[in-house]
Amino acid sequence: MPTPLVECIPNFSEARRPETVDKIVAAIQSVSEVKLLDRSSDLDHNRTVITFAGSPSGVEEAAFRAIKTASELIDLDHHTGEHPRLGATDVVPFVPLSGVSMDECIAIAKRLGARVGSEINIPVYLYEAAATRPERANLENIRRGQYEALKTEMGVNPERDPDFGPRKVGKAGATVIGARNPLIAFNTYLTTDDVDIAKKIAKAARHSSGGFHYVKALGLLVDGRAQVSMNLTNFRETPIARVVEFIRREAARYGVAIHHTEVVGLLPQESLTDAAIWYTQLDAFDKEQILENRLFSSPQAESSKNQPRTCTFIDELAAATPAPGGGSAAAYSAAMGAALVSMVAGLTIGKKKYAEVEAEMQAIRVVAEKLRKELTQTVEDDAAAFEALMGAFKLPKDSPALETARTAAIEIATFNAAHIPLHVATHAAKIIELAALCAENGNLNAISDSASGAAMARAGLTAAAHNVRINVKNLPNPEAGVHLLEELAKQEAKADLHEARLRETMQKRGGI
Repeated sequence: MPTPLVECIPNFSEARRPETVDKIVAAIQSVSEVKLLDRSSDLDHNRTVITFAGSPSGVEEAAFRAIKTASELIDLDHHTGEHPRLGATDVVPFVPLSGVSMDECIAIAKRLGARVGSEINIPVYLYEAAATRPERANLENIRRGQYEALKTEMGVNPERDPDFGPRKVGKAGATVIGARNPLIAFNTYLTTDDVDIAKKIAKAARHSSGGFHYVKALGLLVDGRAQVSMNLTNFRETPIARVVEFIRREAARYGVAIHHTEVVGLLPQESLTDAAIWYTQLDAFDKEQILENRLFSSPQAESSKNQPRTCTFIDELAAATPAPGGGSAAAYSAAMGAALVSMVAGLTIGKKKYAEVEAEMQAIRVVAEKLRKELTQTVEDDAAAFEALMGAFKLPKDSPALETARTAAIEIATFNAAHIPLHVATHAAKIIELAALCAENGNLNAISDSASGAAMARAGLTAAAHNVRINVKNLPNPEAGVHLLEELAKQEAKADLHEARLRETMQKRGGI
């Protein structure tokens, strides 16, 4: 009989204070019967998702300690973020992994809800499989109006009465607890900052407004990009690949594309395998043909996974081909700047001499790593945008109708080719700001690395600026791109200020 294992994926309304998240994680890890699997924080959402698993009793106790800790450290009256939320601990789902039934997870949810309500004095709602009312099975129904609406309605509107706990809301808000099947938190970033496009695509995709079964979606603005934020509640019935292709087609209607996607937390391997099979059209494929499925623990397999990848970007850049070119190089340079900032922050964290700035350095490292990953992806995106632009120029123009369509396609592709380096410039300016902070407060032994990170980011910004300006100049109607140039000028001005601040710090603190 398999060992009883339950997974818990609580969502907390905090990401911008790493020290607070650390204390919540410590509360979970204080229970010996659980293992921490993942911790993912999003600064724009101001939300952290933590995943842990273990014995049913251990997971239940760890969840209680985490909720209690969060209630003591997070004040919803001072919380802001893109993601909807109802409480300091917003939602706590339990997922059966092995040797445990859904009914047992429902029982865990109810016991925990009663304990949180009586011992911590927090209102608790039950949702998904544990819901006591049909309308509360869906999280969005419970969370409608968020914390602000709940404060005014609880105790007045009986429909908002909780399943457990008081009929009044304190600074920790309310918590939603339940049991469900595995869920995939999947976000798609678009090549635009127009959040209305993301909202339209989200409305078309989510089941509640006529889209796919088992898809919940919102349109948000995250890191300067429009994002379609989704929960995929049954990847077997509505696979990842189907949703991604739908978003790709919907985005094309508005003249944009998918920039990149991300998974928040963990996901079943089967979901990625299914996506790969779909995209490669391996209709007769047997999953037992996957090598790792047969030799998962073999030394040969482990050895091959640890082999370093050979970086060929510089070779590709040197090739006599138009892409990758200056735009990709700009992103690569800025990504190296972000990597250096992350390094300096990492070298500061954990040092007694810099204890007072540890929280600041932790936050800087989170932001720098997010920028580094996005810029690394942009290296490829810029090359793809150039290829799309060349494709638009090759469209037929044998009739007035075709000529009009070709001109429109060129304008859309040129706008995209300008938007991508503009995002690089924006990220580069932020990296220079972070580098200046590291130079001021970070490990003095690495102060030259802070300056080097700023220099790499500035080189990326300068190169990106050249690409923005040339693409705006090449628009069929250059006046339509004036706002891009204005935004670029703002980013260059910000970078100038932070560079001046960095130079002053290098003289005062570094003596150079």
